[in-house]
Amino acid sequence: MKKLFYMLPLFAATFAFSVGCDVDQVGEGELPDVDVEATEGEMPEYDVEGPDVDVTSEEEQVTVPDVDVEQEEKTIDVPDVDVDLPDDDEGATTDEAEAVEEVE
Repeated sequence: MKKLFYMLPLFAATFAFSVGCDVDQVGEGELPDVDVEATEGEMPEYDVEGPDVDVTSEEEQVTVPDVDVEQEEKTIDVPDVDVDLPDDDEGATTDEAEAVEEVE
């Protein structure tokens, strides 16, 4: 549960940055004209034999530490992410606007 609590701001920030960008195409792109002449090749063939691996388990007596962990409640600073989206003249779809509102 604690991991989810700590990961929530990361998920929110990732979502906000993925929908929080305003990208407008300002010019057309063009691919170059290229003529390539080549003969097709052939990949080499390999005969590979891997090792035969058998995995088993057995009991062993080992020394391990006995650790007691005391827990206490503390107040700590946690991230607070505030994302200001750029104004969009064309407007976002309703689903996008609702998703952004949920993140904020």
